[in-house]
Amino acid sequence: MRRRKFWGWGWEDGGLSGEQQERVAQALAARFELGNVAIAAPPRLEELTLPAPRCPIPANLATFCSSDTYDRAGHSYGKSFRDVVRAFRRDFSNPPDVVAYPRTEADLVAVLAWCSRERLAAIPYGGGSSVVGGVEPPSHGTYAACVSIDLGRLDRVLEVDKRSRAARIQGGAYGPAIEEQLRPHGYTLRHFPQSFEFSTLGGWIATRSGGHFATLYTHIDDFVESLRVVTPSGTVESRRLPGSGAGPSPDRLFIGSEGALGVITEAWMRLQDRPTFRNAASITFSDFASGSEAVRAISQAGLYPSNCRLLDPLEAMTSGAGTGQDAVLVLAFESADHTLDAWMSRALECCRDHGGNVPAGAGKTRTDQEASREGPAGAWRRAFLDAPYLRDLLVAMNIVSETFETAITWDRFADFHANVMTTVLDAVQRVCGRGQVSCRFTHVYPDGPAPYYSILAPARPNSQIEQWGEIKRAAADAVLEQGGTITHHHAVGRDHRPWYDRQRPDGFARALAAAKRELDPRWVLNPGVLLDEPGASPANPQTKKG
Repeated sequence: MRRRKFWGWGWEDGGLSGEQQERVAQALAARFELGNVAIAAPPRLEELTLPAPRCPIPANLATFCSSDTYDRAGHSYGKSFRDVVRAFRRDFSNPPDVVAYPRTEADLVAVLAWCSRERLAAIPYGGGSSVVGGVEPPSHGTYAACVSIDLGRLDRVLEVDKRSRAARIQGGAYGPAIEEQLRPHGYTLRHFPQSFEFSTLGGWIATRSGGHFATLYTHIDDFVESLRVVTPSGTVESRRLPGSGAGPSPDRLFIGSEGALGVITEAWMRLQDRPTFRNAASITFSDFASGSEAVRAISQAGLYPSNCRLLDPLEAMTSGAGTGQDAVLVLAFESADHTLDAWMSRALECCRDHGGNVPAGAGKTRTDQEASREGPAGAWRRAFLDAPYLRDLLVAMNIVSETFETAITWDRFADFHANVMTTVLDAVQRVCGRGQVSCRFTHVYPDGPAPYYSILAPARPNSQIEQWGEIKRAAADAVLEQGGTITHHHAVGRDHRPWYDRQRPDGFARALAAAKRELDPRWVLNPGVLLDEPGASPANPQTKKG
């Protein structure tokens, strides 16, 4: 049976081939003048010695709970740079004691009752794709042990309402399984985060996931019609409605709650007809600023392209979408109802108005999927999907690799971008001696973009986490000081907690804590994410050395 890596991204038999790895090593050696770049071997399961479980599995839960080494190791971390480095160091010193795989909602209720009774930390795992320390056991507190809760067996589309174009889907369903079950009905959820293959509906909702599409339907919030959530104090289910003005939204309380308030077991989700018309083009600009002005014009024209990714010259070159001389805008429209020439034509006018170089013949609607897979657009798409596998390889090559994303209004973007780039590049050069910082837009709104920054730099031996931590702090401080959000779609987790605490209003923090006390009286659900248990010192993984 095909298994996922316990230490990194994807399948055990997935990732880059040996020849591809060597090409990457040679490219990095040339880029950073490193000479030979060695590739370290990843950890093997037989190398691990995990601490003994601190609690026995109750007899009534034994049929769906495990203390197996593979299960515990695989649920120790998410998939951030720091997580993979710790795995390469063979550091699995704080694994969950038990991994629960509930088969029904009743199983989940029994697990939460056990955790509350014995005061065991209960960590909703989703697909484990967190890049912000959102699924690892707490390293502090007064918990007797830790249970990781994996809903992967609750993976079905239970009901499809064709009249309303919606579906009731279990929270443990992974992206590919959702699309496979909706395809015979002619529908799609149309939510494709980079983690799509290895993330779940419940995880998307709990972390306010951002999908691939750049405008209109960007966050999972846009698709939620109602939720069913199991908490230690009972089940909460919202009424299924297309919209409501009846007080604060119960759904919004749980969307983005990161498993700290309850476990999402089901959701009614709004669907889309599967698109049949596509129109794509790639436009170059002499600089990133000109491209950003074109993107602003497109976003404020109400055209709503499905893809509106602006890559700065370095980002374009790294992904294979450009030469490194120009910024590249990857622009696309799609529809299940109508041709798209008029929308693309107007968007290309916006590009020309701001100095864009539009290729001859761009802007013709096609009815096959190849429209989004050719040329620079296709190169960017392949790089986007391969990036998590590449990140694991960079760890093996002793390279510091990090991404951070934010959002800012258009009136502040130019100054924001200049200051963040300067601050982070200075930090990279100070900490690592050399390196690079690039930027792209992942999502675009009429009132501002969501810039996404990528960092690559050679690390000193055995210092990847320490150097990453210094750069991470500099980047996060710069983002917050310049008025951006600490996260646009990566969630808060434990890694972003210090800056999230500074960003959120104090009154809201108290209200959130009050909701936590009511729904989770023993404070067992994902402690340290969003909130700390009463009386505990705030945990800051950024200050830790390992």
